[in-house]
Amino acid sequence: MLAFFLAIISSTKGLHKEFEREAIPHMDILYNYALRMTGNADDARDLLQETFLKAYRFWDKYEKGTNVRAWLFRIMKNTYINLYRKAVKEPDTVDYNDIQNFYNIIRENSADANDLQEKLFGHLLDDDVTKALESLPEEFRTVVILCDIEGLTYEEIAEFVECPVGTVRSRLHRGRKLLYAKLFEYAKKRGFVGKD
Repeated sequence: MLAFFLAIISSTKGLHKEFEREAIPHMDILYNYALRMTGNADDARDLLQETFLKAYRFWDKYEKGTNVRAWLFRIMKNTYINLYRKAVKEPDTVDYNDIQNFYNIIRENSADANDLQEKLFGHLLDDDVTKALESLPEEFRTVVILCDIEGLTYEEIAEFVECPVGTVRSRLHRGRKLLYAKLFEYAKKRGFVGKD
């Protein structure tokens, strides 16, 4: 994916060396966020590609010296919203080739109930934390992901969600409290907090 962008950029060297230097280093963090938004690696890569294509196309509109990562996040958020709206309007379609060998695929991917490795490690990593995070309202989930998982500063998050830093702090506090409430029993069962 990076090679694709670098090939485009190198074809118009001069002005866009700056794009390569400033925008490309943020690709990993944007991909991680895209993956959390879409829940699918292919969709996340598509969203990332669309984000960087738009950023490249409108690089002349980027205000030099401002926070490029927040600018890229805003492009990604708007792109995701637009793609979501478009998907909602389109009817669901099914490709016959996708379902033709459905039974065989399921049979091949099903786990053997007697498989020792599956018995030992199958439930080691459950998805309670992921479910709890996904159940948060969007405004809380976004700031929790950007702060606690991606490590962005309050200022960067404020620029991304287009609200004051105080609002970011408030949403982060409330989001963490909601997560705490949702995960308290999970933490007790696993010994992370006392049982009393």
